[in-house]
Amino acid sequence: MTKSHTMSEDERHDRSDEPEASSVSRELLTTSMLTAVGTAALVGIHHRYRKQQHPDASLQDYVTGIRAQLQALQSGAGSTPNLKRFRYACQQAAVTWQQAYHHVIDDNENGVLDLTAMHTTTMLARPVRWVSGVASMPKNNASLNQNEHDFGVVGIDADRQIVWQTTMPERVHDIVVQPVSINVTDAQAQHSNAYHSRDVVVMGRRPSEKFWVLDTSNGQVQHAIKADLHRHFYGHACYSLDGNLLYVTENDTVSLAGKIGIYDANDAYKKVAEFDSYGIGPHELIMHPDSETLVIANGGIKTEQASREELNLDTMRPSLVYLNRYDGTLLEQVTPEHNQMSIRHLAMHDNGTVMIGIQFQGEKHINVPLVLTHQRGDANFTPLTMPNNQWQRFHQYIASVAVDSDRNLLCVTTPIGGCAAIYDLYTRELIDEVSLPDCAGASVLSSNSAITNNVDDIKPSGFIISDGQGQLTALRVSVSSEVKLDANDAEQHARIIKDSKLHMMSFDNHLQAL
Repeated sequence: MTKSHTMSEDERHDRSDEPEASSVSRELLTTSMLTAVGTAALVGIHHRYRKQQHPDASLQDYVTGIRAQLQALQSGAGSTPNLKRFRYACQQAAVTWQQAYHHVIDDNENGVLDLTAMHTTTMLARPVRWVSGVASMPKNNASLNQNEHDFGVVGIDADRQIVWQTTMPERVHDIVVQPVSINVTDAQAQHSNAYHSRDVVVMGRRPSEKFWVLDTSNGQVQHAIKADLHRHFYGHACYSLDGNLLYVTENDTVSLAGKIGIYDANDAYKKVAEFDSYGIGPHELIMHPDSETLVIANGGIKTEQASREELNLDTMRPSLVYLNRYDGTLLEQVTPEHNQMSIRHLAMHDNGTVMIGIQFQGEKHINVPLVLTHQRGDANFTPLTMPNNQWQRFHQYIASVAVDSDRNLLCVTTPIGGCAAIYDLYTRELIDEVSLPDCAGASVLSSNSAITNNVDDIKPSGFIISDGQGQLTALRVSVSSEVKLDANDAEQHARIIKDSKLHMMSFDNHLQAL
């Protein structure tokens, strides 16, 4: 009886736990079912949204995407880069979801600027190597508004594939990437560059009154900066070498004098000072390797507020100006041989030589050099050599200049002339030109994008060129270091290998490397 009684007590004790355990089980089952149903509902809603934007979207895309991410993680188990990429993908999924439905869930009563309402970012989990403006993004076929998503910015990886793309409310011009801190060693920078979060400044196209600050790793817009009263931007900017200050070319719309605005990158890009550019129509500006000198291309062309009309082509006075970046003191000013040689685009060699691209505003039959160089202390510019002096081949217009200091090569582009040309800076002679219709952006290829060659006297190098037809073209160069090139043996001793990848978008004027 005692044993029976004890068993009965034990049974009662077991039964008294059953409701609690059963309740927990039911809660878990209910939570799991709600999670599954909720996930299915969210996928269904999101798929409906995607079908409106992309009519060919399929539910299989979700399965394929998850499988691809799992395979990437499995193939690189324990790999920190893969885990970081997966983390980026998860972050972007959450951001994209919020952006898609910000009008439903966003509470803007606190007055905070909602940048997601003006920009949409899509992203793949890969590191970015270059950033470019886009004049024509892929359009939404279901939309009657043909201007929707026209303008944007894209991040490009080492394989010239699009990593992220961010829509912009207006057409953009220059792209400026924040430098790695000077306290970081080269080895550390190379190791961490793929995932190091830096700012990229996107300048609106002249005469825009805005620029935007994006995160290089994912394309998300961090800040939108508006010009001061009676100011507009001229489409270019540059950072101090420590990445703390941003210098922007601006126009005083009352006096029409050129200005350089200074913005604090560590204080949400608040404007902290302003200098004279000592000229009219400042366009591109770059930082000298001495880290103390600003180099400014004063185009010499007057424009009024919200206008691209050129008001003074007959009396324009372009110049190259060197300023002290701390107090704006004029250090040096040089003018070209013809007053209509508008100095527009610049690149800086590591040795302090300035590479200059000219846009000639005079009569088309006048032949003037369009690619010049200058060093501090020189009284005049020094033109590069053009075969038979036929500068008209470039149709009076240089859109971008890019310099490879390690190999002493210079690349220039001309969308009107429809070609990209590469110069040997040792000889100052043209190596070759390649037909690329509507090309504009130019940047140096990374070392692991260059061709590999075991011949000791061959140096591999190259440039990446973007164009308005959607191509990202690698121009890989091999030049014999022992044989001086001329018109007769250039074919034998120099090669430019052209390799293009096509995207369904129209790349804009400038392309910059991280």
